Amino acid sequence: MAFPDVLPLLQEAGRLMTSAEHPAVYEKEGHSNFVTESDLAVQKFLISGLSAVLPESCFFAEEQEQNRLTEAPTWVIDPIDGTLNFMRQRRTSAISVALLYEKVPRFAWIYDPYQQRMYQAEKGKGAFCNGHRLEVSQYPFEQALVGYGTSPYDSSLAQKGAACALSFLQKAADLRRSGSAVLDFCDLAAGRLEIFFELCLSPWDYAAGALLVEEAGGVFSMPFEEKVRFDRPAGILAATPLCVQNALEVLTSFSLD
Repeated sequence: MAFPDVLPLLQEAGRLMTSAEHPAVYEKEGHSNFVTESDLAVQKFLISGLSAVLPESCFFAEEQEQNRLTEAPTWVIDPIDGTLNFMRQRRTSAISVALLYEKVPRFAWIYDPYQQRMYQAEKGKGAFCNGHRLEVSQYPFEQALVGYGTSPYDSSLAQKGAACALSFLQKAADLRRSGSAVLDFCDLAAGRLEIFFELCLSPWDYAAGALLVEEAGGVFSMPFEEKVRFDRPAGILAATPLCVQNALEVLTSFSLD
């Protein structure tokens, strides 16, 4: 299948996202879990537009109930990743879309409307940002910058996540916390990070980023699962080939049980 032309849709979705001055905010289940009316508007816009791009396709989206991943062509959407950043006008949020066939990402797009950076990847064809090919860095583990997420919606992971971060801080170069998992995947693919981990991420947070990182020469894994899958929340690790083994040793020294 040819690369679907969804870039104009994502750019318009970005304008819809950034034009909102004071969007209403609603609380969802879990600690520090919010959705804004902009999340809902962007998702509605994307579902409408992507339905026209690929009729009869399915959707697996953050602000949608009863998500179920099947073998059918499925769009996995995070309308605004980094919602808390968006609410606080930190300008570190992005739109993430992946197209899965037989439950595996084939195409990925991540759009940062603040920096006007369009990241995209096709399985087997490479990863790009605004047309420029992306490649992961060659820094060794001791010089690695480690991005991480805190899984704030699951308070049971707080201490373990902090312990993992401390271990990385003691063994690698330093830590970075952006508040947007999809932008951390972009930074890794572009060579600005060497490692990114989070103990619990949802599919819309990692589906596009996983393909982007792999097509840039990196490794995407789920250290606490039997295999990589895209139908439920999981702990994830993305890393460069030079750093992945050390990163796995750090993470797997902790148990999620």
